[in-house]
Amino acid sequence: MGEPTGKIIPIIQSVYGKLSDGSIVYRYKLTNVHGVQLDVITYGGRIVSLKVPNKDGDLENVVLGFDKLENYLEENPFFGALIGRYGNRIAKGKFSINGKTYNLATNNEPNHLHGGFKGFDSVLWKAQPIEAKQPALKLTYLSRDGEEGYPGNLNVTVVYTLTSDNAVEVDYRATTDKTTIVNLTQHAYFNLAGDFNNNVLSHEVHINADAFLPIDETSIPTGEIRDVKGTPFDFKEPKLIGEQINETNEQLQFGNGYDHCWVLNGKKGNLRFAASAFDKNSGRFMEVYSTEPGMQFYTGNYLDGTLPIPKGGTYSSRSGFCFETQHFPDSPNKKEFPSVILNKGEPYQSKTVFKFSIKKE
Repeated sequence: MGEPTGKIIPIIQSVYGKLSDGSIVYRYKLTNVHGVQLDVITYGGRIVSLKVPNKDGDLENVVLGFDKLENYLEENPFFGALIGRYGNRIAKGKFSINGKTYNLATNNEPNHLHGGFKGFDSVLWKAQPIEAKQPALKLTYLSRDGEEGYPGNLNVTVVYTLTSDNAVEVDYRATTDKTTIVNLTQHAYFNLAGDFNNNVLSHEVHINADAFLPIDETSIPTGEIRDVKGTPFDFKEPKLIGEQINETNEQLQFGNGYDHCWVLNGKKGNLRFAASAFDKNSGRFMEVYSTEPGMQFYTGNYLDGTLPIPKGGTYSSRSGFCFETQHFPDSPNKKEFPSVILNKGEPYQSKTVFKFSIKKE
């Protein structure tokens, strides 16, 4: 990697593939002054590659995904996708606004998950490259009133910015013409080793949270906010993912590992430190900052060896992890949780930053 030049590096647009109706899916490659590369496709607004340096300066992809559109069109675990209208689960696919009940798809029986059978991960976004010293890609999508059962026409804008300090900023904005619910997130799976044939159990993780949300056997929060102290969910000090993931614990059994929402410390709405991950062998260190009240930490427990890795092999259990910054699961049915209601005329705003650097042991 050379020294930054200060020059604007053009964003490269290419055709990634076509949908069955003939619509073109585009791929955009953003490159910063250090050579870090972010690749996004317009299908699902998915991050398909993120190449960052290791301690030797070698650029490698650290985000799980595919090299063909066909794989993203088939059933997959939301690799790299934008998630909406509602990230995570809603119990039994039902919620009410002002006394009116809305029924959503129960695509994760018996619950609703990540927006339904055709959430934001499975739609075609419009893209506008923003070429500057910090390249960015603006994605927009209009979710029509009644789409997947949700009320209101929701105009959504997501901007990915690749900064000169090797961070990916994700800015979410939305407006509606009718009271609705919104909970947007990004579903990238990370493996900082850059070798997806290895699991992430040796990654060291730190989560800035004193509490997490226990779930029932269908992965819906019970409503309790539980202190992490004395549990396998305590990441207040950095520890290896694998240190306690296989302990005998009802919550770990319900999630088949970590698949829970942590209650982030600090004031909701303020951009603050949420979590970090460190891979000792590569030296890669990732920090996450967010305005969201929670973060789902998922350790790829349901990857089962059936999906192909582009360079060979298959994605096995725990070959990647997710830091999904978000509002809490099932918030529409839990009045004690922070509200996910968006009214007409109100702006929805959220921001999350994934920052990469090299850390010495």
